[in-house]
Amino acid sequence: MASWYLGKIRYQKEDEAGSLKTINEVYLVDAISYTEAEARLYKQIVTGATDFSVASITRMRLADLFTYEDGEKWFKCKVIYFSVDEKSGKEKKVVNYMLINADGIDQALERITESMRNFLIPYETTDINLTSILDVFPYSAEEEEEVEIPANMRPLVEVMAERAAAAENN
Repeated sequence: MASWYLGKIRYQKEDEAGSLKTINEVYLVDAISYTEAEARLYKQIVTGATDFSVASITRMRLADLFTYEDGEKWFKCKVIYFSVDEKSGKEKKVVNYMLINADGIDQALERITESMRNFLIPYETTDINLTSILDVFPYSAEEEEEVEIPANMRPLVEVMAERAAAAENN
């Protein structure tokens, strides 16, 4: 399951008049910790500014993320599932938040409905809010770099095989 972190970056940019303007941007990153989220932000975000810093990182609780090819804006949708508690027989509500990209609020509602059309439990979309998120960076196995083993270290498999061979000879 993905853990999403909302990263806010800050940098200064010169405007047309020649004065410096502070720019704040928000990105969503899939990471396993705050530290990895910060590292991925520094790696992913290229602003062209030398004075670029991560201003804050907060965890964002999301049940699902729906991505479409088109759609410039990111909308956070509040979806309530209705289920029956087997022990008490009472109806209970489960609140989940989902993120979807679209060009407008109507398209976001259409897309969330389309994405959940095969859902068997009754649900209701109660809120759709425009977020300030500029881009989303899901985890990708391609991003992982091959870690080079230092010259003074060997793989554990080789060490264990060597020990097993030494034990057989004794």
